Amino acid sequence: RVPARRVFGLAVPALGVLAAEPLYVLVDTAVVGHLGALPLAALALGGTLLSLVSTQLTFLSYGTTARTARLHGAGRRAEAVDEGMQATWLALAVGVVILLVGQLAAEPVARLMSGDDTVTARTVSWLRIALFGVPMILVTMAGNGWMRGVQDAVRPLRFVLAGNALSAVLCPVLVYPVGMGLEGSAVANVVAQTIAGGLFFRALLVERALGRPAPTVMWAQLRLGRDLVLRSLAFQACFVSATAVAARTSTVAVGAHQVVWQLWTFLSLVLDSVAIAAQSLIGAALGARDSRQANGVANQITAYGLVLGCALGVAFAAVSQVLPKAFTTDPGVLATIPHAWWFFVALQPVAGVVFALDGVLLGAGDAPFLRNATVGSAVLGYLPLIWISLAVGWGLSGIWTGLTLFMLLRLAFVVSRLRSGRWAVEGAVRA
Repeated sequence: RVPARRVFGLAVPALGVLAAEPLYVLVDTAVVGHLGALPLAALALGGTLLSLVSTQLTFLSYGTTARTARLHGAGRRAEAVDEGMQATWLALAVGVVILLVGQLAAEPVARLMSGDDTVTARTVSWLRIALFGVPMILVTMAGNGWMRGVQDAVRPLRFVLAGNALSAVLCPVLVYPVGMGLEGSAVANVVAQTIAGGLFFRALLVERALGRPAPTVMWAQLRLGRDLVLRSLAFQACFVSATAVAARTSTVAVGAHQVVWQLWTFLSLVLDSVAIAAQSLIGAALGARDSRQANGVANQITAYGLVLGCALGVAFAAVSQVLPKAFTTDPGVLATIPHAWWFFVALQPVAGVVFALDGVLLGAGDAPFLRNATVGSAVLGYLPLIWISLAVGWGLSGIWTGLTLFMLLRLAFVVSRLRSGRWAVEGAVRA
């Protein structure tokens, strides 16, 4: 075991980093929302496409943490930081490719998603500017990864907050007094990403780690990334299908699903902060060839996740009659929310354990197992149930029953993996 202060010293700043982007998006949405429905629709569509990129490339953060933490635990800090440098070179390369491809694909993809020429034109205008921030978005992800690996959780929070805070001030200025409108939002977004990414670059300069690209290291990072990308795709297939089924059920069903789903997403960030602490601590323990401590930390983090999940479940059960009214006053939506709400509440303890153990296995670099467990749970549980619920008219209850089965299958997979001990491979680099 490690002191609780050490765990939460990593988890709390990580939560700040995770929450900074959604909070900035809320500010951006509020600013653009006053321009009218058309700019708001364009921002929603463009923002969704942009976030899809970062969602699929989280390996630059999580994978880098796993590899860096092992080297840090082995007492090889210089090599750990160099691992972060290689992840940064990889982030820049991938980011430039996405920027170039995105400029070409922006219009056809936006047209496919919107089906409306006016919305498409405004979306493309916003997206083509915002895409210039992608290389620095990915650099920030890589920077978060290596800093978490060397157990420096405070500086990433400062860097991300610096960029987002300045951008939150700049956004309304560019949109209104300067008169850039929707495009001002995109420029502010690029400024935020450039500042944060620049600060992570500066951190590498301070560490004197600006070495040349090492293709062998980057290739190893991509192999780990392949499994995490496939895992992320399985998540996306499930969540997009759930929204599609809710939309085909009824207007009130999709409204109710949106409210509960956004709360689920927010609480996932809270629980995921504990998982990020687990990644750093587990990787360091295995890098130091101390599988006994790795097992102890795994059990400790799992207990924290369970307690936190139970506390969140109790809290949101207590506000079940009050909180939904903060999101909507529509009687139909409010009447439909309970069909999802009690699944959401009951799943919090399960989610607490699952996310904690995800962090343990990610810290150990056990990405192939996590890929198989997630894809298997999606194919066997979530996807069949939500589409069956559409066919037989189970509505929102069927969708959230699918999520429940998905989480229970994932729970069974990760608990069995923890007990097997096969995840605890010692050494500075996982073979």
